[in-house]
Amino acid sequence: MKQFGFILLYLISLSLSAQEKKIEKLPIGSNAPAFNLPGVDGRNYSLDDFSAKDYLVVMFICNHCPTAQAYEKKIIDIVSAYGPKGVGFVAISPNDPKAISLSELGYTDLSDNLEEMKLRAKHMNYNFPYLYDGENQKVSIAYGPSATPHVFLFDKNRKLVYSGRIDDTENPYITPKTTDLKNALDAALSGKSVPTAETKTFGCSIKWSWKGDWVEKLAAQWAQEEVTLEEIDLAGIGHLIKNKEGKKLRLINFWATWCGPCIIEFPEFVDINRMYRDRDFEFISVSADKLNRKEKALGFLKKKEASSKNYIFSGSSIYDLIEVVDADWQGALPYTILINKEGQVVYKTDGVIDPQLLKRKIVEQLGRYYADN
Repeated sequence: MKQFGFILLYLISLSLSAQEKKIEKLPIGSNAPAFNLPGVDGRNYSLDDFSAKDYLVVMFICNHCPTAQAYEKKIIDIVSAYGPKGVGFVAISPNDPKAISLSELGYTDLSDNLEEMKLRAKHMNYNFPYLYDGENQKVSIAYGPSATPHVFLFDKNRKLVYSGRIDDTENPYITPKTTDLKNALDAALSGKSVPTAETKTFGCSIKWSWKGDWVEKLAAQWAQEEVTLEEIDLAGIGHLIKNKEGKKLRLINFWATWCGPCIIEFPEFVDINRMYRDRDFEFISVSADKLNRKEKALGFLKKKEASSKNYIFSGSSIYDLIEVVDADWQGALPYTILINKEGQVVYKTDGVIDPQLLKRKIVEQLGRYYADN
């Protein structure tokens, strides 16, 4: 309930921030605003780079938004179908990464900075340029997208003829009733007027730079959450590993205060917990420190603001612990294991985690779309 209150406060604050600066959507009939932005392929793109195309679709998407991710394959298919017909496509990420809270990354393994955009484009084999406008957002302000995704179709003279959604369902498992962008493209290519020139959009709000102060406020609220450390015996460890409750995807990290790599990587787990804890996910840390170091372990957890469930092993034999956790584990710390709702191990690593890989594994289990809930 406390977490829900924080998120509710955060959403309210975003609404108040949006009122501070009104962004106007580009009206139908307007000229395409110029741009010169860096792409994920290492080069800059401008409006003139698409001058050979009869029509141009400017798409505002991003990495982190569940709705934007739900449309990725649709966009790739549309580009494949209409690119050979003289239609140019370019995608722009409008978000300022500093204005994105970890709590907004629950459906993704990536945020919206340029380096992570490169990873997403490569992973999904984007067949269109993907540009970054998070530095100053001047281009995005000029176009005025309502949400991600939001598409703008320009004719041969670069006049806006369609603005809005791609189709009428954000659920990738449901066939849309109205394919608005395709309808607009078909009409334009046949020399006809676009039947519906403007539609509403549904998706994540644009993360404008002036909303960044609320990210800091939410981080300050997290810092005030209680941090505890409970003792757990061998039977308790076995119960954790089996995950018999089956209610949540469970990530467990075994660590110790005397383990250098454990200390270095631990903040990643704090971030991961904040990203996914509002879904069917829980992070649990288990300290392998001796009980006489319990206060030291608790002090470290408080310093790292680890308000997750934290345990310290109370048994007498560390080797018994190792066998209960994983017979293949040789005992080196840190050790991390991800267990699904069925009690199956879907990821484990003996040593320091690859944060990007682990996040991807988590999202693969939880799902990237609202429809996966």
